Amino acid sequence: MNILRLTPAAPKACERLQSEARDWLILLTSGRATVADARALRQWCAQSPEHARAFEDCKALWHLLQPAAEGLRAPRRFGRRAFLGGAIAASAAFLLVRGTVPGGFSGLGADYITEVGEQRRFEPADGLSLELNTQTRINQRAVEGGAQGFELLSGEVEVQTARRPLAMQAGSGWLRTSQARFNLRNLDRQVCVTCLDGALEVDLQGRSVRLEPGQQLTWDAQQVGSVQSVDIAAVMNWRHQVLVFNGVTLSQMIDEINRYRPGMLVLLNRELGQRRVQARFSLDQLAGVALLIRDAYGVNCTELPGGVVVFS
Repeated sequence: MNILRLTPAAPKACERLQSEARDWLILLTSGRATVADARALRQWCAQSPEHARAFEDCKALWHLLQPAAEGLRAPRRFGRRAFLGGAIAASAAFLLVRGTVPGGFSGLGADYITEVGEQRRFEPADGLSLELNTQTRINQRAVEGGAQGFELLSGEVEVQTARRPLAMQAGSGWLRTSQARFNLRNLDRQVCVTCLDGALEVDLQGRSVRLEPGQQLTWDAQQVGSVQSVDIAAVMNWRHQVLVFNGVTLSQMIDEINRYRPGMLVLLNRELGQRRVQARFSLDQLAGVALLIRDAYGVNCTELPGGVVVFS
C-alpha cells in the first residue's frame, strides 16, 4: 500500500521576510539591542528592496495596532501580543546568541559596571582610579608580581595609577605600567589605548610596544596597528560631557550616540549614512538629537517604543 506523506510547505519568501522583520522590531524595542545590532539591521534591510519594504510594513502595522492596544485595559491586552507572539521565542534566542549584554555573558557579573549614559569613578586601591564611561564592564584579574590586575570586557575607561604596578587586559593585549594615565576603549572587539601621561607597555602577539603621552595604539584579533600621534583633548572629550565628530560618517556618529542614549537610533539609508559630518553635542542634548538629525538631513523619522527611532 502506498502511503501518502504530507509535509508542511516551506514558507514563502515574503512570509520569511515578514517574520524576520518582526524579529528585528522586537529586538529593537526590547531595550537590549546594541550598536552592533543596529549595524546588522542596516545590512539586513540593504540586501534587497523587499527586505527594506518588509521592515517598513512591520513598522506601519505596529503603529496601526498601537492606539488600539493602548486603549485596552491590562487584562485584555493580548491582541498586540498575539501579533508579535509568534516571534517571541525566536527573538529570545536571537538576543542570547547575539550577546546583547556589553562584554557578553561575562559582563553580567562584572566587578565594575556603568549603564547607558552613566559615568562613574572607582578607586580600587590607594593611588589607583578608574573613570568608567557609559556601558562599561571591568573585571578584577589575578596577576603575578603583586600588580593590580583588571580586564576591560567592554566600554571605555580612563585609568590613572601612581607608584602602583598595574596590569590590564583588553582583547588580546596586556597593558603594564607603574605610573601612568591612559584611556582604554574596547568596542566591537576593537581595542584602542591612548597614553595621556607617563608611559606604559603594551604586550600583544609576542611583542611589546611602549607608549608615551600623545601616542595611541589599536588592535583586534586579526591585526595590530602602528603607533599614532593623536590629539589628547579629542580623545578625552567624553570626560567633559561632550561628543565631538570631525569628518566621521553619519552612521559612525549615530553608533557613538547610541552608546550614551537610552533606546536606539537606527539609520537605514546607506547612502546617507556615508555622508561626512561635523557636529558637537553635550551629553544633555542627546534626548532631542533624533529631531536634530531629522531636520538636518530631511529623513523620514519613525518613533517606536523604548526610545527607538528609525530613520529611512
